[in-house]
Amino acid sequence: MNRIVPVIAIDGPTASGKGTVASRVADSLGWHFLDSGSIYRLVSLQALRSGVAFDDAERLVKIASRLDVTFDGEEVVLDGEDVKDKLRQEEVGNGASKLAAIPAVRSALLDRQKGFRKGPGLVADGRDMGSVVFSDSVLKIFLTASVEARAERRYKQLIDKGLSANLERLVLDLRERDERDTNRAVAPLKPSADAVLLDTTALTADQAVIFVLEHARERLIESRFVSNASDKS
Repeated sequence: MNRIVPVIAIDGPTASGKGTVASRVADSLGWHFLDSGSIYRLVSLQALRSGVAFDDAERLVKIASRLDVTFDGEEVVLDGEDVKDKLRQEEVGNGASKLAAIPAVRSALLDRQKGFRKGPGLVADGRDMGSVVFSDSVLKIFLTASVEARAERRYKQLIDKGLSANLERLVLDLRERDERDTNRAVAPLKPSADAVLLDTTALTADQAVIFVLEHARERLIESRFVSNASDKS
């Protein structure tokens, strides 16, 4: 048995469904789950609360290195407060995209992300999980979807949580964020050469999860990893 803890990396643009798919795959396999986007959003939230500009690299690095955060089930606890819903706010998301382009901030958060790699395995979602953070992942999935489909998903999420949202503005925000993420100098958003591509525009979450699980089990067998998890899906 290979003793290296296996990782499934699920990357993709905002609202492509990667968070939902990754968390459900992790639950099905009985593995740990890392929502790397939440870590960047946490830095963004703290920066907004502290009045720190998103181009102030020095102060942003301090925030990143001092984050007091734990992931407890569906809760994201920052300084003793569950801030999961606050992390979904568009202002926080846009700030996260801006600070994620700063090399010093990414470096400060790299070791923290790698620390989530624990047995029996990890499912990590983000934008550079397969290309940078866990480049030795046993399986790399790159999810995508049309901007319109992603905007509609994000709109529904916000409305369901009782938050205000404007669909046209969401489309514009996503296009701007895609442009920023794909063209940043460090770890740009793009699929690894060995990633499996999955367009979720016309897929349900269930279909996407089944797709990933089927590929995961094939790769785990091929790589001689042993999963002690039962399928809960």
